Amino acid sequence: MDIKKPKAFQAEIKIIGINPFVFVPEDVLNYVFHQSGKNKGQFPVRMKIDGYEFKQTLVKYAGAWRLYLNTPMRKAAGKEVGDTAIFQIEFDTEERIINANPKFIAALTENKQAKDIFDGLPPYLQKEIIRYIANLKTEESVDRNIKKAIQFLLGKERFIGRDGI
Repeated sequence: MDIKKPKAFQAEIKIIGINPFVFVPEDVLNYVFHQSGKNKGQFPVRMKIDGYEFKQTLVKYAGAWRLYLNTPMRKAAGKEVGDTAIFQIEFDTEERIINANPKFIAALTENKQAKDIFDGLPPYLQKEIIRYIANLKTEESVDRNIKKAIQFLLGKERFIGRDGI
């Protein structure tokens, strides 16, 4: 990944709940908004933390734009909550596709009610569920979380930090 025109800023890594993040300055936000041609929704970005390159999504939460920093990002850059780093970001035009786990597709096929509810969800929530399951590391975790996802869709259990639908 070669970031040719990144917008740079320095920020302290903060935490909300269990999620480390940095606030993104207004001039940097405006730069990303201009590159993307929009100023609402989620923004895929290419970024660097002290020179280490990553892909991430810029999101607005609780009224503020935040760039969340997962553990692999922070470990690679040698940064933790409370540390300050130099960040560079720009809008990422590369399409990001995450395929649904075949076991999740099979579970939806077996439960028509859950499938109908899933199909009626806003695209961002469908992607959130698919992404969560796709990033699980073990088959045991996949199986356990697919069951939770189905129960969530049926309104019977919390999943991805949300109450049932």
